[in-house]
Amino acid sequence: MKKQELVFGIHAVSSLLDHAPERVLEMWLLSGRVDDRVQPLLAKAAAVGIRAQQASRKTLDDKTEGGQHQGVVVRVRPAKVLTENDLEALLDKTDTPFLLILDGVTDPHNLGACLRNADAAGVHGLIVPKDNSVGLTPVVSKVACGAAETVPLYQVTNLARTMKRLQERGVWIAGTAGEATSTLYQADLKGPLAIAMGAEGKGLRRLSRESCDTLISIPMAGSVSSLNVSVATGICLFEAVRQRLG
Repeated sequence: MKKQELVFGIHAVSSLLDHAPERVLEMWLLSGRVDDRVQPLLAKAAAVGIRAQQASRKTLDDKTEGGQHQGVVVRVRPAKVLTENDLEALLDKTDTPFLLILDGVTDPHNLGACLRNADAAGVHGLIVPKDNSVGLTPVVSKVACGAAETVPLYQVTNLARTMKRLQERGVWIAGTAGEATSTLYQADLKGPLAIAMGAEGKGLRRLSRESCDTLISIPMAGSVSSLNVSVATGICLFEAVRQRLG
């Protein structure tokens, strides 16, 4: 069984049963676990015709290669890969799109945390390049705590070309760069918007940086030169939320 066919963890499985129950093929539950956290999961699964199989901790550990499964694992049909065409459809039906672009984020924990931030901030979609970027892995779904099922993830062939297309559709792209002279708090983040974040350490690639309408930085008062990409993403998204609610 391929690891990418699995989703595990209470929040991730619960969200999957809420939003895409048709993807669930099998479900395993840690033998003897009957607490209040798993009872709603069992009820949701039963409602769509899925009966949980009892399994030992070793079996669940082996299936997830030691992942933090919290005693719940499901085997699923692969999620539909969303592409540039699907992104166009989103733009057609959204008057004021709020998007997140991640360039070169390869750590599944970072992508999962960014999805969680995006869900909390009300982001309409997250855009990543097909190459040099992590996709929806079991670890991503687990860290995202359900957001992997609620925030569409668009994998595009050419990120710079996609950014140009967003601009043609009226979306303003603000990219983050440590050397930017304008700060996050000076930027206008209202209206149709995409915030572009680069990988920790490397930042945005040159073409991605050149494709932005403006570059902004997060003011840093201490001795640390950069933030984890998921932390920086949360800061930027919620400044945009603050402005958009004002």
